[in-house]
Amino acid sequence: MSRELEGKVALVTGAARNIGRAICVALAEAGANIVVNVKNSVDLAQETAKLVDAAGARAIVVAADVTDEASVTKMLATAKDAFGGVDILVNNAAVRKEAPFDSITFAEWQQVLGIMLNGAFLCTKACVPSMKARGGGRVINIGGLTGHSGAKQRVHVVTGKAGLAGFTKAIAQDLAADGITANCVVPGMIDTERGADAPQAPKHHAERPRLIEPLGRPSEIAALVRHLAGPQSRYITGQSIHINGGVFMP
Repeated sequence: MSRELEGKVALVTGAARNIGRAICVALAEAGANIVVNVKNSVDLAQETAKLVDAAGARAIVVAADVTDEASVTKMLATAKDAFGGVDILVNNAAVRKEAPFDSITFAEWQQVLGIMLNGAFLCTKACVPSMKARGGGRVINIGGLTGHSGAKQRVHVVTGKAGLAGFTKAIAQDLAADGITANCVVPGMIDTERGADAPQAPKHHAERPRLIEPLGRPSEIAALVRHLAGPQSRYITGQSIHINGGVFMP
């Protein structure tokens, strides 16, 4: 494949492992330099950066809390110092939890929505001036199946992922005149390594059989992100694009 993103810079949030790491590698293989964002997992982020280097691109690791405006502003300043700006933003940072509605505390609600929605807002807000100055850009949000299908015991996650789809449509309208597209990639069940606080076998997936086996791979999500980041996607904006093995057909 061509290095269609040569000279571009991508910021990927939540990029320590799994889908975030695969996206970093795919964009690097396309020629983009990568800002690898994590909140705390710096050692894992350094592993991601090594894979970016092996793909022939440059990477920097920036530990930043996407829910904190000052931290995001500092991250963009670091990206500008290293690479001159940002052309592609992938809002991937998220948490996946399951709990009955009546047991979810307001603090837990705020944490989940803060990462998914406030994080996407703050990072997009910070990146747009750079994209405008560089002649355009791409905002790619990583949504989730349950934001469209619903699920039990996931009211905070479902709300956050549904909000990302709406956010995508809204900013696509606002930013189109500046040559910036916005799209949402919506994974179904993907074969990933899950943290201790994430459900290992989410109940909602067991209730919906897939048409295609085995599970989806992070590289398959990353391939679509790469396409949406590239020049061939200039006519695609405001869309939620599903990759779920046929389990849900909007």
